Amino acid sequence: MEVFLEAFEGPLDLLLYLIRKQNIDILDIPVAEITRQYMGYVELMHTVRLELAAEYLVMAAMLAEIKSRMLLPRSSEAEEEEDDPRAELIRRLQEYERFKAAAEGLDELPRVGRDVTVPRLDAPEARARKLLPDVSLEEVLLSMAEVLRRADMFESHQVTREALSTRERMSEVLERLKGGAFVPFIELFGADEGRLGVVVTFMAVLELIKESLVELVQNEPFAAIHVRARAE
Repeated sequence: MEVFLEAFEGPLDLLLYLIRKQNIDILDIPVAEITRQYMGYVELMHTVRLELAAEYLVMAAMLAEIKSRMLLPRSSEAEEEEDDPRAELIRRLQEYERFKAAAEGLDELPRVGRDVTVPRLDAPEARARKLLPDVSLEEVLLSMAEVLRRADMFESHQVTREALSTRERMSEVLERLKGGAFVPFIELFGADEGRLGVVVTFMAVLELIKESLVELVQNEPFAAIHVRARAE
């Protein structure tokens, strides 16, 4: 049983293989010997009944022509005027060899899916954290001024007035802020209490901020101020 191991991509590939196998100089090809080996391969293909591409037969005819031209006797003058019959074949082989070497070099480079696997990892769902601006004392005072303006609209003259305690008002504010809900700053003030009630409530809020029991929050610069109880 005969086993043919070499696989070729065309007639030039076969010729290049035969030349390399015997360490032949590509510029000085022994056409007769190479033609004999090439035709042996073609006959082998016929013997095992494999379909032979037409380009192999074309190359066989070209080798036979070169061989016959080199066997014909020529005068010295004709040899000087006529080019080497092998010149075209040598040029094509050199060109094919360059492209083959370039292709082999590219094939050796790492290839995604063959040599390299690119890992893919789905990123966890990210939740953007909104940074809230700091509430400045100026904005608190402006909000206080707005509350005082509203209180003036409900100011009435009274002979006696119930005393207001800052500590009691602090407890009332904390009760109002139970549950961690946001309460608009201006809603902590009752306009019916007049200026004194507004001032007491304002002092109570400042004391609560000082004791880190409540905090002032804005959604964005110059937006309405909200108050909420700090988490323990």
